[in-house]
Amino acid sequence: MTTSCEAPSKTAGPGAPAALPRARRTTAVPLTAGLVAALVVGCLLSAGLGAYSIPLGDVLASVQHRIGLGGHALDRVGESVLWNVRLPRVVLALLVGASLGCAGALMQGVFGNPLAEPGVIGISAGAAVGAVASIALGLSFFGNWTITVCAFAAGLLTVLLVYALSRSGGRTEVVTLILTGIAVNAFAGALIGLFIFFADNAQITQITFWQLGSLAQATWPKVLAVLPCAALGLLIAPFYARKLDLLALGERPARHLGVDVERLRLVLVLVVALLTAAAVAVAGIISFVGLLVPHLLRMANGPGHRFLVPGSALGGALVLVAGDLAARTVADPAELPLGVLTALFGSPFFFWLLRRTRRKQGGWA
Repeated sequence: MTTSCEAPSKTAGPGAPAALPRARRTTAVPLTAGLVAALVVGCLLSAGLGAYSIPLGDVLASVQHRIGLGGHALDRVGESVLWNVRLPRVVLALLVGASLGCAGALMQGVFGNPLAEPGVIGISAGAAVGAVASIALGLSFFGNWTITVCAFAAGLLTVLLVYALSRSGGRTEVVTLILTGIAVNAFAGALIGLFIFFADNAQITQITFWQLGSLAQATWPKVLAVLPCAALGLLIAPFYARKLDLLALGERPARHLGVDVERLRLVLVLVVALLTAAAVAVAGIISFVGLLVPHLLRMANGPGHRFLVPGSALGGALVLVAGDLAARTVADPAELPLGVLTALFGSPFFFWLLRRTRRKQGGWA
């Protein structure tokens, strides 16, 4: 699907190759500026709004005071709410959203399909098995970090297993990778059901809350837990943007242009696993961010990955900050599960995307 979008820039007339990238750069700059501006506004609103309201001016003053640029401290309750509850949640939403958005863009680039998302190859399901197993078995060898560590490790092991099972003759075909991921997802679902069957009521409640996805338990230690993995993945991903653009032309043309397709696929699958497993480990299963954000940006600016990869990170962060703000304010004083909210809005978008893609292609056959 992305191949058809890239082809005109390679086959058009003499003036087209220069004009098209220039037009896309012109679009990418305001889009990036708009995403950054919206993200800043969203973070400030998320930090101030809630059951205990903090005026925007006080939020800025407290932040300035903490970093030594003037401002003033708030009262004891205000400082505690802002720095111990709200800001860890905002920063965690930024990291998790950016990780999921970037992972979605990479997955769609690797598979050459705008309908792909990180859960396709079993990362989310594998991480869920690790977390559910640690809860149901009452594991505590890492203290409060046990669930997070088990989820992260299981997610990475799952994607490595999927990749190993899908290799044949030293190569990995995309179709085989996807089908293997589907099978592993089904097996992971069965394991989760088995653990839930043997869990007690308290454990079932904890498992259900984790599976629905939430940032309600955000703390600075959790932010520090996901920060290294998210930062590493987000820094590596943009360096592969050009190779993803070449891969969009097809595997054979990409090889002729010097791309080691197998190595590229392995590296990016590992980066996706790193980003997704870290996000799922601290926030639970939050779906559709990796599908929705990259595709919307591709519709706005074209399929070029030099903007799409970092833009998807910004867009994912924005979606999750806004979603988390809605989750804890729409049904105040109750809090909606964030994963439920993203699925509620993401599912109709997915159906629309399926119909749009089918209509553009004239059917699936």
